[in-house]
Amino acid sequence: MRISLLAAALALIAAPCAAKPLSYSLPGETAELRPGPGLETAQNNCAACHSVDYILTQPPKMGRKFWEGEVDKMIHSYHAPIDAADAQKIVDYLTATY
Repeated sequence: MRISLLAAALALIAAPCAAKPLSYSLPGETAELRPGPGLETAQNNCAACHSVDYILTQPPKMGRKFWEGEVDKMIHSYHAPIDAADAQKIVDYLTATY
């Protein structure tokens, strides 16, 4: 009985090691940011980490304080590498455009 328990335990431990890696392709981007001053800065910084759809799902016409909070959250909570000058351009763009 001990041998069969040991064999079962070893089989459970070894099973994940024998698994083949899973790979898949993500679908292409379907949404686009709206044209406006600061578009390129937003694309270069925001779309580097998440889809444009994520931006478009935010509530519309929330104003500057909302977008300042969102950009601040991306920088401080998610450690997005956005410098202060770009952060201001992104907030300006998002406030004016969304």
